Amino acid sequence: MADEAAKAKIALVTGGGTGVGKAITSALLGAGFTVAITGRRQNVLEKAASELAESTGGKVRAIPADVGDPSSVAALFEGVKAEFGRLDLLVNNAGMGAPAVPMEEITFEQWSTVVGANLTGAFLCTQQALRLMKAQTPRGGRIINNGSISAQTPRPNSAPYTATKHAITGLTKSTALDGRPFDIACGQIDIGNAATEMTARMAGGVLQANGEMASEPTIPASHIGDAVVYMASLPLEANVLTMTVMATKMPLVGRG
Repeated sequence: MADEAAKAKIALVTGGGTGVGKAITSALLGAGFTVAITGRRQNVLEKAASELAESTGGKVRAIPADVGDPSSVAALFEGVKAEFGRLDLLVNNAGMGAPAVPMEEITFEQWSTVVGANLTGAFLCTQQALRLMKAQTPRGGRIINNGSISAQTPRPNSAPYTATKHAITGLTKSTALDGRPFDIACGQIDIGNAATEMTARMAGGVLQANGEMASEPTIPASHIGDAVVYMASLPLEANVLTMTVMATKMPLVGRG
């Protein structure tokens, strides 16, 4: 048992206490990873960690942090390094949206909050992960970014969220390029309508590009976890640069 624990890979999942992040964490634990989850709400994280440990039998650690705050992110990675000694996988999953209102009604504060959580947070975590992965022995690791379908195609009235998710694609490609010499792989998963609290409203109808309201299908979030496990299971000489996992009948391909 001790030898198995020593060989366990270490993962960090941001926004790991709820929704897609929790599903990803569950799948990684089931695949034998030791997982640290982070988010701003300590009570939510600790509850999720307890539930996940009980349901999977895996080792999960809750470390509260604000990914948009450089000092908080630095402390988060110091905590991971102190407890586990290394990091094999970072999943930049944490994110949020702004109210679905016309672009001119978005306040600067709303814009800045979304940019901070979705883009700056992923950048800050990536910085810290690169430093740790370059210095550890054996060297290297993997970073997986949650791009969302909005990294490809916007919804109406979603400029802050869509802009940050398009930017995540640029961050993914830059990280993949800059990580090459150091055995660090980076890829992105674009998710379409995973069933979580955030997508529950889709059953009642959401605004479409043609101005109509329509309900949209969802898929279990466990499919996202399975996809991340596949990406993470590859040797570092192989990489999934982009993967789209979506409800087959959602209105994305073609004209709806």
